[in-house]
Amino acid sequence: MKGLRKYLTPFAPDQSGAESVLYQLGGILVILDAGGCTGNICGFDEPRWSHTRSAVFSAGLRDMDAIMGRDELLVKKLEKVAAKIDAGFIAIIGTPVPSVIGTDYHALARMTSRKVKLPILTIDTDGMHTYEVGEQKAYLELMRQMVPPVKESIWEDFVGVFGATPLDLPVPSDQELIKRTLRSRGCEQVLLYGADATLKDVAIASSVKENIVVAPSGLKAAQYMEKTYQVPFRVEYPGAGELLDKLLKEQNITEDWQGKKVLILHQQVLANELRKEIKERSGHTAKVTVCSYFMMHKEWMEETDRKLREEDDWVELLTKENYNIILADTTLSVMTPDFDGQWINLPSFAISGKYDPSM
Repeated sequence: MKGLRKYLTPFAPDQSGAESVLYQLGGILVILDAGGCTGNICGFDEPRWSHTRSAVFSAGLRDMDAIMGRDELLVKKLEKVAAKIDAGFIAIIGTPVPSVIGTDYHALARMTSRKVKLPILTIDTDGMHTYEVGEQKAYLELMRQMVPPVKESIWEDFVGVFGATPLDLPVPSDQELIKRTLRSRGCEQVLLYGADATLKDVAIASSVKENIVVAPSGLKAAQYMEKTYQVPFRVEYPGAGELLDKLLKEQNITEDWQGKKVLILHQQVLANELRKEIKERSGHTAKVTVCSYFMMHKEWMEETDRKLREEDDWVELLTKENYNIILADTTLSVMTPDFDGQWINLPSFAISGKYDPSM
């Protein structure tokens, strides 16, 4: 049944993805809601909330504020907050409420800019899509608003990375894995946009040698940077082989891919890189399928790949196909208790909400 959830909790929505990209950049993040969406973001979808600080606020919309569209009240609140917090920008992030009442984000940005002398970012998320859609919008808005129009000279040892937020990566240590892998190739400065990159790093984004897209959410921003500033990009997940070795070692699994039928569920870029690695290790005898509940670009898909939407899609896939090995978050195993093959846990915080900082 469409939309029926018997086993899984709702996946991280698009407003959570937008917040994830902007969380560590030193801005004022305003969730345009009555309070519930902000609570869900901070309590369930943002693992950094428990140990790092960020200025995340709820707009605190009351019923009549939402019905009447009293944007001037929000502007007054933003003016007061901006006077107390040393921030580099203000980001207004949408939820279902402004979507339903038809909030004009551009007008809201103009009204706010008259009172507050900070860059105003608006992300028109609506809570109806999953996290990567919000990340995509936030990355694009960040590059459009915060990268100076004039490009400086190219810095040969600098590289930018799109898509390395906690919602995209299977384990926290993958941020360091990505940086270490790229540094081993001669990239001394690796800027992880949406992770540990600063606003100063964003300001020089037009001067990096190239951008690396490690998750589908980063593609549009990378394309924008290529078109606007002639910064080339590659789609890759640096260190995927090392990640695979780590998962096998930590789970005490003996590697054996030859002739096996393998299913991988995660964000598409990582899943594709793991497929490539498994095929090479098997001497190209393994048959590997990639599937995801999140964004799947058709040009990156192989014939057997699947875009999943419902719980039943996962159950149907495993029922029809006789997979020997599954790489996916173990949260999904509750839907297919009869699977008797090998399950390799490939964590996905956007699905499970479980995040182990020690990994």
